[in-house]
Amino acid sequence: MRLSRREAPSGQRATGGPAGASVDAEVQVLDHLEPRVRIPADLLRCIFDLAGIALLVLVALRAQATASGVETDVIQASDHLLKGLLQALAFVAAVALFVLPVALAIRLIVIGQVQRLAEAIGTGVAAAVVAVVANWLVRRHATMSLFRTLTRTGRHSGAVAAACSLHHLPSPACLGHSVPFDPYLAGLSAFLTMIGLSGRPRWRAGFWLAIGFYVITSLATPDSPTTVLSLPITLLIGAVIGSGFRYAFGVTSERPSGLQIAAAISAVDLPVAEIRRTSDIGTGNRRYIATSSTGERRDVTVFDRDQQAADFIYRVYRALRLTAQATRTAPLTVHRAVERLALLNYAVRDAGVHTPRLRALVGVGPEAAVLATDHVQGTTLADLPEPTDEQLRGIWDTVLKLHRRRVTHRALTADRLLLSGPDGTRVTLLEPGHGDVAASDLQLRLDLAQLLAETALQVGPDKAADIAMERVPAVDLADVAPLLQPVVLARSTRNRLRRHKEVLTELRKRLLDTVPEGDVPPVQLERFRLRSVLTLVVGVFAAYILVGEFTKVKFGHVIKSADWRWTILALGLSAVTYVGAAWQLSGFVLEKLHLVRTFLAQLAGSFVTLVTPAAVGGVALNLRYLRKADVPATSAAASIGVSQVLAFALHLLLLVIFAALTGVSQPHSLPLPSWVYITVGALAAIVLVALAFPAARRLAQKRLVPAINQILPRLLDLAQRPAKLAEGIGGALLLTAAYILCLMACVRALGVSLPLASVAVAYLAGSAVGSLVPTPGGIGGVEATLTGLLTAAGMAGGTALSAVLLFRLITFWLPVPVGWAAMSYLQRKDAL
Repeated sequence: MRLSRREAPSGQRATGGPAGASVDAEVQVLDHLEPRVRIPADLLRCIFDLAGIALLVLVALRAQATASGVETDVIQASDHLLKGLLQALAFVAAVALFVLPVALAIRLIVIGQVQRLAEAIGTGVAAAVVAVVANWLVRRHATMSLFRTLTRTGRHSGAVAAACSLHHLPSPACLGHSVPFDPYLAGLSAFLTMIGLSGRPRWRAGFWLAIGFYVITSLATPDSPTTVLSLPITLLIGAVIGSGFRYAFGVTSERPSGLQIAAAISAVDLPVAEIRRTSDIGTGNRRYIATSSTGERRDVTVFDRDQQAADFIYRVYRALRLTAQATRTAPLTVHRAVERLALLNYAVRDAGVHTPRLRALVGVGPEAAVLATDHVQGTTLADLPEPTDEQLRGIWDTVLKLHRRRVTHRALTADRLLLSGPDGTRVTLLEPGHGDVAASDLQLRLDLAQLLAETALQVGPDKAADIAMERVPAVDLADVAPLLQPVVLARSTRNRLRRHKEVLTELRKRLLDTVPEGDVPPVQLERFRLRSVLTLVVGVFAAYILVGEFTKVKFGHVIKSADWRWTILALGLSAVTYVGAAWQLSGFVLEKLHLVRTFLAQLAGSFVTLVTPAAVGGVALNLRYLRKADVPATSAAASIGVSQVLAFALHLLLLVIFAALTGVSQPHSLPLPSWVYITVGALAAIVLVALAFPAARRLAQKRLVPAINQILPRLLDLAQRPAKLAEGIGGALLLTAAYILCLMACVRALGVSLPLASVAVAYLAGSAVGSLVPTPGGIGGVEATLTGLLTAAGMAGGTALSAVLLFRLITFWLPVPVGWAAMSYLQRKDAL
């Protein structure tokens, strides 16, 4: 759209400039201002209001007595008020709820917003219809309990209540003629939401006061059918419909036009002759280039108030997930946002770093603020086909110069690094408003991590690391290496890393190669991880299942009835498992380990698995133990990898052998149901079909080849030392055999005799399931699998569960305090 006008709207006032400032010359406006816009805040309100309705309905279903008690208290409190006062308040509320909407409608007609009025009336009618439908639905038989909670006349006493409860019929005698949701109130809520009362504080106060009087008088009147829950649900129904319609169909844009923006800039800076819309670069904020009559140019960013809620949920999620220094709290108000940008702009320039100079920061009406900076000619790093070493060194020198003043940028992406000058080595940092002043050491290192990752994506990990090591001491870069985590990088950088997942791994390896032994402690930047949340959810579900099972078994009776001789044997075999684990780890490590400390490390693993999945905690603890034992990082990882691979192969081999033996063991064989064979066959078919496609083969190769390349050399080294290999394999066999015999002893302790092969299959299958289930120690999955397989082998269901609980008590729960003591001892000795 191309507009031309001699002067700006009269009477416009620009913050920091004279009132009534106008554009002296003709302004050419090249803009595309949408007539209707979808405001992200409307979608958020709709979601939150829906969640509020769901919460109130849940309260109505689960806390009926509490809701009734609140209403009773309100009615009793109203008895102390004069009846005339309540009647007066009710009359005022009724009149206000009728007069105020009419007055607001007249005002909209007078100011020419007839279309907005028509949309608001239509939305109000739709909300009233929804309320009517909701009233019909809650009077159905399936939702009768909800109806009785939401209406007072739905609650009866004496014979009527008994008859209604006996026949379960939604008859008029039981339901009365009341409705829980007032269609007019729901329509009024939608009407006001559709119009939007932000920026109209008097109207907003008047409506809320009237609604407050209505709520008070409705709850205080004994004959009123409304309840403490039905009123807020009614208001939320209207709000959901209103905000939903606003977002679905958009609202008439109140954003300032290009001409208004030009007038605001002209009031405090150069007279604007042309203003042209440019791309928004995915930020959601409008961007323009303003040009004066003399040819000077300004980069203009418009912060519309309705865009400040964009990405709100994402920012809240980041703030909750990451530690305070690893994330930045983005202000929701326009004024706070532009104040932060101005502060960072001044701080960067004060540090002697090139950044576009801030020329204007003005408000354009109540809905937006405008920030204008010098337009700098140059080429961004993202547009350079192949940056030179001098350009990369210049970028590092600029960022380090900024850091010497304890200022960070925190958004060092390739499109914010501008290179200019005759040789292209002058570096300008664009959009520094994401950074920090008085930055901590961690925030400075996070800035370097972002720059490392971004340059590695541009020129490759090797060259990026080489340039960084020229400018930053190796010890400082080693502190940056643990921060190379996708979660703390800029969003655009994370998106690119999804297509180049190997970049961060190679970059970390190059940086750690410069540190003696590569010993760099990890840095925890996340308050929680999605895997931890999943583990917690699954763990709660598993605990719920186990509690249900525990109610079927008297655990004290199980302990008393168990044969103490077999129980003592099971305890001894449980201790032997840690000896086997220590031998297994020691055998696959070429370096000599302290046997006692290795044994204690395995005991400490019993404490770690209490809070981590079975296949994760032990590996991490062993890796940490080996690093403390002066085993190089690569050797430690390779040794544990070989240990895991060979243990898995032995586990699978033993499972096949014992499963074959159960077929000939009589009288208690362990028949596998037909669905097991079908599942195995289906999985094998899926794998074969997937491998038929090149993309699947490339993915498998990408995942497996690095692991094989790491494990194979260590396996060849072990093959040249048969004693070590025998120690490792022997420890793995001892570990598995001790667990199988321990489960066998628990079965015999309850007076049941089963073939060893059947017990072995049960344990091996249960252990495999425990490694797959993302719960601490495989809780839930192990118990269910062991119980099912022991029952299939011939044990009674209750007895099988008792044997499994005894086994888990001995091998999982009892070692926990001992493991904690072992872990504390090793930590005091700096061995863990």
